[in-house]
Amino acid sequence: MAISLSKGQKVDLTKSNPGLTNITIGLGWDTNKYDGGKDFDLDSSIFLLNATGKCDNEKDFIFFNNLEGGNGSVVHTGDNLTGEGDGDDEQVKVSLANVPATVEKIAFTITIHDAEERNQNFGQVSNSYVRIVNDANSEELIRYDLGEDFSIETAVVVGELYRHGSEWKFSAIGSGYQGGLVSLVKDYGLQA
Repeated sequence: MAISLSKGQKVDLTKSNPGLTNITIGLGWDTNKYDGGKDFDLDSSIFLLNATGKCDNEKDFIFFNNLEGGNGSVVHTGDNLTGEGDGDDEQVKVSLANVPATVEKIAFTITIHDAEERNQNFGQVSNSYVRIVNDANSEELIRYDLGEDFSIETAVVVGELYRHGSEWKFSAIGSGYQGGLVSLVKDYGLQA
């Protein structure tokens, strides 16, 4: 049975699941009905962060135009342009044992593509979640439902995997940002 987290909670991942090596991070969302007349395109992006909380280079920024990072240890399975249907809208495969030692944290984010131009924000998005699944048996280990805490934000850091000694833990972040993907890229030390 999955551990359900609240914003700000941290939970051990590998210590309580001995032998866990390959996981899938599933991200999902629904868009509310509204009268804007434009499609929503939400995107998950992943940032591989060093001890200072920054990306070492552009290869540490994984998104729909760069689907792989960390020497192949983190793989985005592809962009979902509509978010329609049940289940995960986008997924990220992580091989924990193969994540380079220089990567201290893996941040998972969701942004709204062209949010400013389309006059869209996370106030129009509902049922957002992140979950972690054990690839060996398809068991959902952790789930964090973000709730409806957002209004004008166009980007959300949903959670982080991070090293704690030789173990991996997960932190439910749920922090919203204005400025979309550009603001996240700059915050994580890259050129926008």
